[in-house]
Amino acid sequence: MAEKIKSFYDIFYRIVMFLCKLFLIADVLITSYAVLGRYVGKYVPFITDPSWSEEIVLTCMIYMAFLSAALAIHKQSHIRMTSLDGYLPKKVVQGLDLFGDVLVLVFSVIMLHRGGVYAASVGQKGFYVSLPWLSKFWLYLPVPLAGFAVILFEIEVIYKHICALLGREVKI
Repeated sequence: MAEKIKSFYDIFYRIVMFLCKLFLIADVLITSYAVLGRYVGKYVPFITDPSWSEEIVLTCMIYMAFLSAALAIHKQSHIRMTSLDGYLPKKVVQGLDLFGDVLVLVFSVIMLHRGGVYAASVGQKGFYVSLPWLSKFWLYLPVPLAGFAVILFEIEVIYKHICALLGREVKI
């Protein structure tokens, strides 16, 4: 059973990482084309600077920022304050880590719920300036998506913390 759960987390991590890579590639390609259009387009008429490039690049960057935060939770590579860890008992540090991750879990539930409500309500009413047919729902969607991903990864991390506090071997 533990092997299936680990496999699920590994696959989910790879999917989120793949999405981040796609958004990065889109960012680089769109930005490169926009720069070419601005500076080379004067001399080559078929290369133009698309008016939508800045808004789409910003949207891709937002997706990358939120989804990569979830990836950092899985790898436990988020920035942490550890300057006092060497002076505190190991169980206290483990308890503080667990407490911090529970707070992140609560925040991610809020991200999922309120972000979803906001994306559905405000996002459906607004549209991109340069792409008036595209709803701003897509601009706000990364918040609940990242909330969902963080919830999944935090459950795994909290399980590991509880196992460590109880002195059991971590199976995930």
